[in-house]
Formats: sequence, structure tokens, C-alpha cells
Amino acid sequence: MNIPAGYLYTKEHEWVKIEGDLALVGITDFAQGELGDVVFVQLPDVGSKAKQGDSFGTIEAVKAVADIYSPLSGDVVEVNPELAGTPEIMNREPYTSGWIVKIRPSNFDTEKTHLLTPEAYKDLTSA
Repeated sequence: MNIPAGYLYTKEHEWVKIEGDLALVGITDFAQGELGDVVFVQLPDVGSKAKQGDSFGTIEAVKAVADIYSPLSGDVVEVNPELAGTPEIMNREPYTSGWIVKIRPSNFDTEKTHLLTPEAYKDLTSA
């Protein structure tokens, strides 16, 4: 299972990577493996507000339908346009091309304390 350094993780299996003043968000390799082949992704609207821990979309896969939970609060500034036509990219490249949204965090310094380091996420998924 791939758990790259430089990312933070949630217990619900989303990842976040800070790039400048934006947070790139996606699902983990563990999550895509549990879901199976992704066939559709419901994305939030650009301009909508995300709240840490709240659902902002869904993933439909062969095995299940799952909510996508926001790892941080803030404004959704971009959604991945590739997911509309090729949602299966989340299975092939969950940490790169398979990203879901970009959020401009509103309270990162406080909220990051609720996220997991790669080591803590590895412990969670290996238990």
C-alpha cells in the first residue's frame, strides 16, 4: 500500500497536500482499493464551503458508494475536471492525477492537528 510522505491523512481515508495557499485533496490508495473500480464521482461546486469532517461529495464504485469527507475547512476553488470523463483515474493515480478538489483552507493551523501523519495513517490501516 502506498502512503507517501509530504501528505496528511484522515481516518476516513482522504489525503491532503498543501501547495502554497491551497490544499489538494483526494482519496488514499487504501480507500480506492477498498472501493474497487471507481465509476462516478459527485463533486462539490466551485465556490462552495467545505467544513472539516463534513461530506462534500460521493464516489460510486463497483463495490460501494462512499462519501468524501473534507479534511479541512475552506473554500472549494477548483475541482478536478478529469474525473467527469475518467473517474477511474482515482484507482490508477490516487495521489497525483486522481485528486478531487483544491480548497483554500480557512483554519489550517488549528485543523491540521486533527489530521494523521503518514506513520499514523500506516498504523491505522495496518491494524
